[in-house]
Amino acid sequence: MDRMKEQELAWLRTITGELSTLTLTRLDDTLPWYGSMPPSRRSAVGLVAQTGIASFIQWYEDPTSTPWIASDVFGAAPRELLRSISLQETLQLIRVVVTVVEERVAPRSESLREAIMHYSRDVAFAAADVYARAAEARGLWDARLEALVVDSILTGESDDELPSRIAALGWHGDGEAAVLVGTAERTVDVDQLRRSSRHSGADVLIGLQGTRLVLVLGRVDPLQREAGDDEPLTFLEIAQRLADGFSDGPLVLGPTVANLIDASRSARAALAGVAVARSWRKAPRPVLADDLLPERALAGDGLARRTLIEHIYEPLAAHSGELLETLWCYLDNGRSLEATARELFVHPNTVRYRLKKVSDVIGWNATGAREALILQSALIAGSIAQSGRKPGSGGK
Repeated sequence: MDRMKEQELAWLRTITGELSTLTLTRLDDTLPWYGSMPPSRRSAVGLVAQTGIASFIQWYEDPTSTPWIASDVFGAAPRELLRSISLQETLQLIRVVVTVVEERVAPRSESLREAIMHYSRDVAFAAADVYARAAEARGLWDARLEALVVDSILTGESDDELPSRIAALGWHGDGEAAVLVGTAERTVDVDQLRRSSRHSGADVLIGLQGTRLVLVLGRVDPLQREAGDDEPLTFLEIAQRLADGFSDGPLVLGPTVANLIDASRSARAALAGVAVARSWRKAPRPVLADDLLPERALAGDGLARRTLIEHIYEPLAAHSGELLETLWCYLDNGRSLEATARELFVHPNTVRYRLKKVSDVIGWNATGAREALILQSALIAGSIAQSGRKPGSGGK
């Protein structure tokens, strides 16, 4: 090391305190976000600035210390500082420090000016690397947490920590939720699925378990929906938009539930639907799990049997025994209005009116072939359950 450089190093060490003071003053004067930070965070930012100045002197003495810049400058800062200031704010911090040092030091010699510019570039790259590593670590953690949440929803083994885990993922869903289950390759573009979901007005949690792909869909708060979206899409319409992200095979959408915490019920129905979807030869894709109630009930799905009884049989029985009898006769007579009217000794228009009333009460239309199968399954399941009750018990 030549004598001039030794003199410059000695001089730099004598003005270290002055540079630190000037830097902190300049930060307070030029960066509004710095002035609004709590004292502990301001102290941490100041420490980063002071460390950067000291590290520059060390680097000027030995330029081969470049690999240690990141740990020198950012290692002294507490971990939470990375969450407090963005990469853009960090680069603003570096710019202020470099400007202060350059104004005070550069006039002394051209070599110092060049050293400052070279060092500032290395520190900027080091800052970007620190934030990239932090983002990667956060991404891996979020992926593990998301997989844990989806698994809890699928198994129904939710605990008191589930809401906090969901919140930690930045879930924006508000209110209703539904689960979409299908198959996909390991190379599925989950980022594209997230973008499509957001564009459709839904938030999404994604779980890829082998070849099974699970999407937990939730409503996005109306204030967060894109401008121009008047009415929110139904979950079935959202599922249709996402269908291209799945491989060929059954794609089943579970029933809508009140909130994400109750999504396990939607997940159970969707999983049961996937298991039997191929039994419906012309099933649409995606298909609603509730449109597969007969197949699910035959496969031993208790949830499907309860749904048939509670959503179809019991509402009809409670509303009118006349409607229940008319539906039985209509289905037993091959959906013939005339044959049903003859058996009941009424006019065909009366049968037609009662069937419309049935549709109003339960939401299913008995005149359609597929819905007729669902309704007949409900009548069978309900009558079996009814006959299994003890007389006068009134229980379910």
